[in-house]
Amino acid sequence: MNTVTRPRILVVGAGFAGVECVRRLERKLSPDEADVTLVTPFAYQLYLPLLPQVASGVLTPQSIAVSLRRSKKYRTRIIPGGAIGVDLKSKVCVIRTITDEIVNEPYDYIVLAPGSITRTFDIPGLTDHAFGMKTLAEAAYIRDHVISQLDLADASQDPVERASRLQFVVVGGGYAGTETAACLQRLTHAAVKRYPRLDPGLIKWHLIDIAPKLMPELGDKLGSSAQEILRRRGIEISLGTSIAKAGPEEVTFTDGRAIPTRTLIWTAGVVASPLIATLGAETVKGRLAVAPEMNLPGDDGVFALGDSAAVPDLAKGEGAMCPPTAQHALRQGKHVADNVIASLRGQVMKPYVHKDLGLVVDLGGTDAVSKPLGIELRGLPAQAVARGYHWSALRTNVAKTRVMTNWLLNAVAGDDFVRTGFQARKAARLKDFEYTDAYLTPEQVRAQVEGAGRPE
Repeated sequence: MNTVTRPRILVVGAGFAGVECVRRLERKLSPDEADVTLVTPFAYQLYLPLLPQVASGVLTPQSIAVSLRRSKKYRTRIIPGGAIGVDLKSKVCVIRTITDEIVNEPYDYIVLAPGSITRTFDIPGLTDHAFGMKTLAEAAYIRDHVISQLDLADASQDPVERASRLQFVVVGGGYAGTETAACLQRLTHAAVKRYPRLDPGLIKWHLIDIAPKLMPELGDKLGSSAQEILRRRGIEISLGTSIAKAGPEEVTFTDGRAIPTRTLIWTAGVVASPLIATLGAETVKGRLAVAPEMNLPGDDGVFALGDSAAVPDLAKGEGAMCPPTAQHALRQGKHVADNVIASLRGQVMKPYVHKDLGLVVDLGGTDAVSKPLGIELRGLPAQAVARGYHWSALRTNVAKTRVMTNWLLNAVAGDDFVRTGFQARKAARLKDFEYTDAYLTPEQVRAQVEGAGRPE
């Protein structure tokens, strides 16, 4: 007897793109039309743009982690694990589950939205001594670490050690780095008032970037405004500079300066997930080259979007690629779902087109710069636009309520300086949060799929 099976749609990644795709598939497909499966190590969607506010304690971690299991109406099967390889020929995705088992998951349609990882370079000591700002765990860990530096400096009798613990270095002049430096500087500025033995003048924040401008996407005027705000707060900005080497107690800049510090935060950009390299397909600067419809040319049923895909930006013209922003990922997720459904039903797929709505940068407190629809804003109006945009982009009413409550409580009651203490015994750095060594080579993927043996 022949058994008719439903088409299997596999979505890899639970970021903005992946979750929006899954939710739209659930709304537009009938239950007997296809089976939808989502692969993710964490059963929540993380709102990445607000991570700096978690690190500074303005928001609690659960405020920006939207549970994927909260609603009873969703029918998507969630596989707790990470995709570590894809065999396009056999239509199989290799998954390492959170129990460390390796399983083969067959598919008829696959949507690749694995996101990105922190971009690092071959700089001595970088991955051993730097923190990242890409995951919820990192944001919570950094908050603990920064507050602990104040405690340790207060307890130290050595003026050299005290000075090094009160210097902080952030590498990366993009949105993540700028907002991280701005938010954490406000935290330490407020906290040091509770430490009468510490000289506030010893607290120094350094923001460095190899580029000649801070956040060039904002334009000269707003970029200069952001620099002026940060410098007025006492943050030292060094442009055209990067890190030459990093140690446990000192960071050396490429201009020769050596800064004694116990805190190096690395936010110098992102690169596509290593999963993309396992496909053996054409890439553009590490991102999977896809058509305007976000499908992989020559491979039926393969779609990619978000940070790991080089999606043509038709709104900007020939040769332009969509930037790896939440704004595009949210819309690409919905659009790729429509194209998967169109492919499933034998209909015509449509190209993705979206005109950028603008940029927002929250510098903490009443400081912000924003450029919605090309209109340049500063101060409170910019802050209202920035927070209004982030608030509206949160997917559930529960998340919106938590974030708004946190903002109001912080505005009324101010900061608190509680640390959990979970990082006191064992230090963790950038290499401990992103499992970049977990992925397979294309040859290992083929061996796994063909049953030639478990990859090492």
